[in-house]
Amino acid sequence: MKIRLSAAGATVLALLVTVLAFGQPAHAAAGFSVAGGKLYDANGAEFIMRGVNHAHTWYPQQTSSFVDVKALGANTVRVVLSSGDRWTRNTNADVANVISLCKANRLICVLEVHDTTGYGEQSGAITLDRAVDYWLSLADVLAGQERYVIVNIGNEPYGNQNYASWATDNANAIKRLRAGGLTHTIMVDAPNWGQDWSFTMRDNAASVFAADPARNTVFSIHMYGVFDTAAEISDYLGRFRTAGLPIVVGEFGFNHSDGNPDEDAILAYSQANGIGWLGWSWSGNGGGVEYLDLATNFNPASLTDWGQRLFNGVNGIRQTAREASVFGGTPPPTTPPPTTPPPTTPPPTTPPPTTPPPNGGCTATYTVTNQWQGGFQGEVRVTAGTRAITGWTAGWTFANGQRVTQSWNVALTSSGTTVSARNTDYNGRLAAGASASFGFLGSWTGTNSLPVVSCTAS
Repeated sequence: MKIRLSAAGATVLALLVTVLAFGQPAHAAAGFSVAGGKLYDANGAEFIMRGVNHAHTWYPQQTSSFVDVKALGANTVRVVLSSGDRWTRNTNADVANVISLCKANRLICVLEVHDTTGYGEQSGAITLDRAVDYWLSLADVLAGQERYVIVNIGNEPYGNQNYASWATDNANAIKRLRAGGLTHTIMVDAPNWGQDWSFTMRDNAASVFAADPARNTVFSIHMYGVFDTAAEISDYLGRFRTAGLPIVVGEFGFNHSDGNPDEDAILAYSQANGIGWLGWSWSGNGGGVEYLDLATNFNPASLTDWGQRLFNGVNGIRQTAREASVFGGTPPPTTPPPTTPPPTTPPPTTPPPTTPPPNGGCTATYTVTNQWQGGFQGEVRVTAGTRAITGWTAGWTFANGQRVTQSWNVALTSSGTTVSARNTDYNGRLAAGASASFGFLGSWTGTNSLPVVSCTAS
């Protein structure tokens, strides 16, 4: 039975004690750190997670998934692992390979033990203490990866029963991890199958944060049917913000068997308030929740409705993800851009047209929004002239052998270095002066100069 967030009534939060009461750590040069309720990478740049969950432990052969989610714009992947208590153990060598795949694809890696799921209610689920045993057995693999890896102690560590010890158990687990030498940022999941309808995590997060000698803990709420209104979402996340405690939405969907979460509100509130999130999940769901697959059969060219929403929709990954600065990529939007780009970095846009488009015509501008060695992400914005148009076609020719490898919000074709991009059914009609944009991923070698883009209206 669905239990609504409002059923718990109004309670006074221990969260009103801000993180300042515990003191804010300096940014740890070795890895991620937490200060003032925000997460910072090893360079001291704020990092906001925009990514997906990947069920690696059940689909270990799907290593191309790391390439695919990065190509779709994600900056983080939360990876399902098993301690060996309920499923086949992910060995030290396998976890080392997962970390290597994350780093090779410039993704921050959140590693989680799934065997804790529903402890106290789910048969076979393990304790957080047992999960700590697994993490300590991986100490040699995790050492030195603090810049790239966040340790999520255990997935949804309690069901809807016997969760009263959540705070004590998490505090003890964190202390054991620190005593065992792990200096990584630690992520803590809520009870009640991750949804915290009892407000146990909400009301005890401050004490758990204080129990971490490093003050380097992030809290994770899973948002499914309990969070089906914007008011519930903003109230829950907002209380962590008020208390200065770091919170991320570690899992959420656009539908669920216990109710219909308000994914639009989750995305909008998170974007407006700098809160990270990780959608569930890339592919491979079963047991009646196959609708939570973002891609059909792990195929990035076959995104589901949920996948299209999360990657390409408003406030989705394409629009909001920023690569972690430890990879040398685009810094978060809170960091001012350099006034003079390096010689190898292309200018942000093509020069504006010197003459206005004719009546009913259109213009187009080309922007490189992100660039890394051998690859880049681009955006083209089409703007109607002084009269409305019913369709448009943009085109350009690359001068340096660049290639488009993937595109969205457009019907795009390439012939050698010549590219033609035509509107889709939903973005061709533009009022006078209105704009539509589409994006793409490309490859480059040597030079990535910006082409001149033409635009023809119909």
